Amino acid sequence: MKIGNIEFKHIAFLAPMAGIADRAFRELCVYHGAAYTVTEMVSSKGLTMGDRKSGELLTVGNERPCGAQLFGDDPEIMARAAVKCLEYSPDVIDINMGCPAPKVAMNGGGASLLKKPGLAFEITKAVKEAVDIPVTVKIRKGWDENSINALEIAPLLEKAGADAIAIHGRTRKEMYSGKVDLDIIKQVKSAVSIPVIGNGDVTDEQSAVLMLEKTGCDALMIGRGALGNPWIFQKINAYFDECRVLPEPTVTQKMATMLRHIERIIEYKGEYTAMREARHHAGYYTKGIRGGAAMRREICSFEHFEQLQELAFRVVKENE
Repeated sequence: MKIGNIEFKHIAFLAPMAGIADRAFRELCVYHGAAYTVTEMVSSKGLTMGDRKSGELLTVGNERPCGAQLFGDDPEIMARAAVKCLEYSPDVIDINMGCPAPKVAMNGGGASLLKKPGLAFEITKAVKEAVDIPVTVKIRKGWDENSINALEIAPLLEKAGADAIAIHGRTRKEMYSGKVDLDIIKQVKSAVSIPVIGNGDVTDEQSAVLMLEKTGCDALMIGRGALGNPWIFQKINAYFDECRVLPEPTVTQKMATMLRHIERIIEYKGEYTAMREARHHAGYYTKGIRGGAAMRREICSFEHFEQLQELAFRVVKENE
């Protein structure tokens, strides 16, 4: 698969997730086989006004190819922000037209653009004309069940110059509830000639196969399925490339990866921030582990990485 002039070795991509898909997590997922990642979403207005946090979110390390995701509702500002993004050397500019979060969608950005196809077209066109790297757009099937218009939006985005479209098969109103609509992804794939990336409910090899077979999409974008589970990428790669089913990671592997993940967050954000973020990540890494609930409660009081190390070693000893 190619987006613009970028060729991808595999089909499993990491979805952009605010508060999750930071540099540390992107690098971890690439290490475990993710073929492509996208930064956390960045406000176009904040970036053009010199917001320091926006620059931190856009910093890319070894996790290439990597896209920079922008959100906003003003074509001119989005174009200026896209140019500003180039200072951080992303491989792709990705436009967020799918975020369901109220603070984004209720302020004109994200999924609210699905209600304004003309504006979605103008934003995509402005960004495409402003930069010389591929431009992609992430959408949903529609705003709600009464305005499912992905089939209207997708061809407009292609006409505006989008090099690929990622579609989450749920409406904004559905958020992440219910089941993903694979049929709408299939219809979008049939409606455009550019690559289509399917997103929603890919959690293992079986769901990856289902997504590809039912939709014909060109690649998969994995979000929640990668939380505490970066191995999902190498498992999908092994299944499609070699017809192999890899074993589930051991408790030792889970704890070692968790520690490596938090250690990398410390490197980029400092121990204070990392140990607070560890509380969230540990909830996923310890899922299904004997004593995991007690471990999660204990982590909430931790201030230092050494405490997490000691607890991880104890959990390994109790489980293996």
